[in-house]
This record gives sequence, structure tokens and C-alpha cells, in this order.
Amino acid sequence: MNLLHGIDGLRKLSPGCVLSIGNFDGVHRGHQSLLRVARELRASTPGSRLAVVTFEPHPLTVLRPEKAPPRLTTPAMKRALLAAEGVDDLVELAPEPAVLDLTAEQFWALLRDEVRPSHLVEGSEFNFGKNRGGNIARLREWATGTGVRLNVVGEVEVPLLDLRIVPIRSTVVRWLVAHGRVRDAAICLGRPFALQGEVIRGHQRGRTIGVPTANLRVDGQLVPDDAVYAGRCTVDGKTFPAAVSIGTLPTFGDSDRQIEAHLIGFAGDLYGRVLTVELVDWLRDQRKYDGIEPLKAQIAMDVADTVRRADDDASRPIAAA
Repeated sequence: MNLLHGIDGLRKLSPGCVLSIGNFDGVHRGHQSLLRVARELRASTPGSRLAVVTFEPHPLTVLRPEKAPPRLTTPAMKRALLAAEGVDDLVELAPEPAVLDLTAEQFWALLRDEVRPSHLVEGSEFNFGKNRGGNIARLREWATGTGVRLNVVGEVEVPLLDLRIVPIRSTVVRWLVAHGRVRDAAICLGRPFALQGEVIRGHQRGRTIGVPTANLRVDGQLVPDDAVYAGRCTVDGKTFPAAVSIGTLPTFGDSDRQIEAHLIGFAGDLYGRVLTVELVDWLRDQRKYDGIEPLKAQIAMDVADTVRRADDDASRPIAAA
């Protein structure tokens, strides 16, 4: 995938490309639906390329930092996911005045006159331009007669584990993850939610009780509610079940929030490495135990539960069961 930056990068896109614009945080099933339509249009438009334009980071980090949402995917994760969806060219726009001050009309003129895509593929709730002044209705009006074909893709809905049907949006996925509902989040994402971070030195208490853990430092990414989760992690091409503890260490009296992953069956030094840990299922709440032995007994049960669940297809919608 070809990575481009800024307005100059936008101008470098191939005329006649199939283009989709959005934040694409999470690259969830709704985004995947857009990109599936875009791939079909690329296949029917000889010589065209599939291009995505996204903000990096989210515009609210500049406009209203206190309202900026935590990320579902790191920049590296989002790029990899978009590449896997067949995106040829990715333009990352920084939230700077040259971009944020463009009105909807000015942004449309830039697309029409300088980028010249053959198709635009967007969701029905798409907004763009300064103060979100542009929408699908205006875009449809402006595109008429220009040679740019607007393709509007309807919202995707899925049933969650409680059978409630929800629209797939990044805000919905964030809520689910924040509340520890990682299986429901996986249904919306089409894959397990994953945390990515560098392994740093922690208290190393796990080693003293025979359960060494990788302590992850996660920057800017949404961290699920405090709990113990069943997950998995791939290291050097081999996937290991991972029992993941998120929260404080109440049995030891520690109040610092940590993300600790015990890779079951792995032996080796992980310090300084960047790991991606998928969270497949919620196991239990954090709690304080009356001493080390009850804690070790619970961890043994957590490890056994993790081994049983680590290979689950957590992303399968209920309707497909």
C-alpha cells in the first residue's frame, strides 16, 4: 500500500481512482462494507486504484481535545487493516489549519478539480468540511454532471450477544470495549479487539508465583474495563493463548493500573518488543484474594479457561450461529 501525507498527498492520487473518505478507526464491519463496494467498483473500472483518505490523528485532538475519542486501532494497526482490505493508496491528513479550515465547498472543489476520482464511496451519515458543513445530500447535488459518481452504502447492523440489534459505528465499538464486552466488540469488528504496545518492566510479581507476564505500555488506545480476559498473542509466527489482566493488583495492594499478559506456553524475553494481544472473551472481574495461595488457585483456573477459549471465533454474529 502506498502511504501519502497531507493535501499534497491527496493531489498525488491517480485520476479516476475509487475514493472513500473517513476516520476508519477500528476498520470495523461497517468500514469493511464500504471497502467491499469500493473494491467492486475498482474491478469494474479498468486501471483505477482504491484510495482512502483519513485523518491522523482524529480532528478532535486539535479542535476539542477533551472530546477526542480514544483510539480503537493504533496508526500502524489501521494501516495494516486497510491494506488487508485491498486499499492501494492511503492519504493521512493531519488536523492542521490548511485542512481544518477548508469549507465543504472548498474540499469538494479540490476533489473535483485536482483529485478527479471516478467514484466516491461513503456512508449515509458522512459529513465533511469545516464545521461538518458538507453531507451526503450536498455531495450528491454537487457531484451531478461532474463525472464523479457518488455511491452511498447503507449502515450495517448486527445482533449482539443479548440479541439487541445495533448499528456498527466506532462509537458503539468503543462503548462495548470500555465496558469489557469484548465478544460483542468482536462481532462489530469482524475480529477480536486487540491491544498493541511495548513490553516494559513491571513489578515482576508474576514470576515469583510461576506466572510470568508481559507488561504492556499502551499509548492513546482504548483500554477495556478492569477484568481478566482470555486472549491470544502471536510471537515470531507462533500463536499462544494469553490470560490478560487489566487493572490494579489488589491482592498486593498496588493501585497502578496495568495491562499484563501471560502467554501460555511461551518462554523467552519480550522486553522492548511490541506485542499485539487479541482479547477474545471476558473471564471475570478483578478482586482481592486472602493471600497468595488463593490467588494462584484462581490464576490456574483463569489459565485453563483461557486455553479453552483462545481459539474461539469471537467475531461470529449471532445470526450466523
